[in-house]
Amino acid sequence: MIQIQAALFWAYAIGATFALSAGRQLQVWERINAGEGPRTRSRAANPYLALTALFAAVLMVPTGLFLLWQNPAWATMHVAGGHDDVWAGFVLFYAGGIPVAAIIGFLVAQGLVLVGAGYWAYLQCVGGYFLLFGTLVHGWDGRGYERFFSPEARDFAGWRQDSVVNHVLDFATSGTFLALLVFGAAVIGTMLLTEIGWLMEGWSLPGADEDRKVHRFLAIAIAAAGVYGLPFVGALVASVLVRLLGGWIGLPLFAVVAGLTLLSRRSPVRWLYGLVGVVHRHWRADLDPGQAYDGQETGVTSDRSA
Repeated sequence: MIQIQAALFWAYAIGATFALSAGRQLQVWERINAGEGPRTRSRAANPYLALTALFAAVLMVPTGLFLLWQNPAWATMHVAGGHDDVWAGFVLFYAGGIPVAAIIGFLVAQGLVLVGAGYWAYLQCVGGYFLLFGTLVHGWDGRGYERFFSPEARDFAGWRQDSVVNHVLDFATSGTFLALLVFGAAVIGTMLLTEIGWLMEGWSLPGADEDRKVHRFLAIAIAAAGVYGLPFVGALVASVLVRLLGGWIGLPLFAVVAGLTLLSRRSPVRWLYGLVGVVHRHWRADLDPGQAYDGQETGVTSDRSA
């Protein structure tokens, strides 16, 4: 349901966010299946991965194809002027690429979660959403938001002849915006309910709730700000720096600021991440219940610092 140039980034980010939200369940799943045969440990047997693929295939792909058919100019960020300008193979690539990108995002984040690198799994979400918002805000030519708020090709062509407010108001009364509202209620609503539900399911596991330092409502708000708000602000800052300093200076400068913000040991983002109670350690899957590790009893919640 988003413009095609940003769709794969969004699918990857959703897959990574789903895996992070279900991080504790994935660790338990790995532990339970540690001694089982290869059939029970197959990727297809993972219910969280299966639901992620189902979400992408049943909700993301059909809504995106509908908008591509209804308004190919808007759906392609006005690269195509109509149906005749859209190559059929490109549509096939889009329809298959969305589930694949979501699955890849899930598997990468899951792999990081299972080795105890939960914060790096979170960075997969940040990176995916940053690329999504960066495409919509700046795009490849600095006109990303103009392309987004132009429902028709003529609106984009005449963007400089009217005010931004009028363009936004025209977009808000267009059929494309109405379709986005309807599809957004289904796609984004289901996405948020799934992520919140899996987070709360993880907090209900033995020993997991102790890692959450704030009330559940506040934890969900912090998680939302970290996954969606931070990348959006980052995309805005990157766009401003590129406009003011140019790409050769603005992007490296933004990379340095982002690195210090996200990767520093004293980063406020790391501190906020620790408040939410999502995974940041490894629940060892190779220990039997009751076996001691580092001097502690290790049941299902056995862990070590990453």
